[in-house]
Amino acid sequence: MESKMLKNVGNADRLLRLGLGIGLIVIGLGAVGGTAGFALAGLAAIPLFTAAVGWCPLYSLFGVGTCPAERHADGGAR
Repeated sequence: MESKMLKNVGNADRLLRLGLGIGLIVIGLGAVGGTAGFALAGLAAIPLFTAAVGWCPLYSLFGVGTCPAERHADGGAR
């Protein structure tokens, strides 16, 4: 059986995730520093990854999506 990752993160959501990821890096490495800062910067990988690929595993788990192209049953944009 083929597992297919359908996009479930829309453009506005992706921009917010990108901003969150960059913000976590800046705060972690700039303001916090130390081990906690590196942990925050590492945590930034999650929103940056989901923004880059347009797919969120939690959205898939709960059946949520902000990508308008994937809201249709046939998967096509209208």
